[in-house]
Amino acid sequence: MPALHKVSAFEYAGVAVANESEWFGDAVTDDEKADRCAQIKVAVDKAKLFRESYGGEVYESYTSLIAAENIDAVYVPLPPALHYKWAKLVAEHGKHILVEKPFTTSARNSKDLIETARKNNVAVHENYMFRFHSQLDFIKSVIEQGEIGEVRLYRLDFCFPFRGANDFRYVKELGGGALLDCGGYPIRLANILLGGNAKVIASQLNGKSGFDVDIYGNLTMQNADGVVAQISFGMDNAYKGSLEIIGSTGTLFASRAYTAPADFEPVVIVTNADGTKEHALPADDSFKKSIEYFYACVFDDNERAKSEKAILKQAEFIDAVGGK
Repeated sequence: MPALHKVSAFEYAGVAVANESEWFGDAVTDDEKADRCAQIKVAVDKAKLFRESYGGEVYESYTSLIAAENIDAVYVPLPPALHYKWAKLVAEHGKHILVEKPFTTSARNSKDLIETARKNNVAVHENYMFRFHSQLDFIKSVIEQGEIGEVRLYRLDFCFPFRGANDFRYVKELGGGALLDCGGYPIRLANILLGGNAKVIASQLNGKSGFDVDIYGNLTMQNADGVVAQISFGMDNAYKGSLEIIGSTGTLFASRAYTAPADFEPVVIVTNADGTKEHALPADDSFKKSIEYFYACVFDDNERAKSEKAILKQAEFIDAVGGK
């Protein structure tokens, strides 16, 4: 929301809370129904606090927000398993869609959702905002200028500590799992660095006793020139969000490649024959830039096509690692 308020192209309209049938479906017992109604009340109270902070309306159902005539675009930040259903309804109502990553939980659903968006002439954008941070431009420039020689290997890691069993990330029915959550970040970045023509050549997903989702994993990607990216991810690990590049004459290391907040000044370390230099880079609001890119997709057919292509490629990678 702070980022959205910086983008004058959009005017914030409000937030929706799912009603009983949308959120939970048919309750089996009276106790379940009572419990679910209590959860809805908590959500409504949160939405009211949200309104106090940011203004706008509180819509009492997802469908009422989606159908509202004064709304042109919708942000879908729900758990992954709900993205396809609600984003498709948004598209069918002729509204543009900013979807939190992952776009959907399968390449098949992502393709269908994009086809629905095309039929209704609406833009779609998957919110991997880290790729808009200016530090990525700096990293690319180091590579292109030959400061570390020819790239021999990329190492990408994105892991964080256990967040609690009730977190949606650990619930299969909600589209949980490390691959769909933190795994997508280094996969997306690896394909960018590898030139957009990478493929998955090996992967491994690992679980943990008491959970029915993948908890951590790793994979290897390779481009047409044979350059490799080694990736690890997990959501029961020590925190790590780094990118390391090993070149023929030097190395590059960035410790916050995926989660740099708007006020954070990242540091990229470059080591070569001239020694080791820490490059203190300016802070950058990647979420704001992601929203601006979404706006560009609304009016620029070329950007819209690029967004769709990137979404489909990312979904294919996720399917490949997940064994689909």
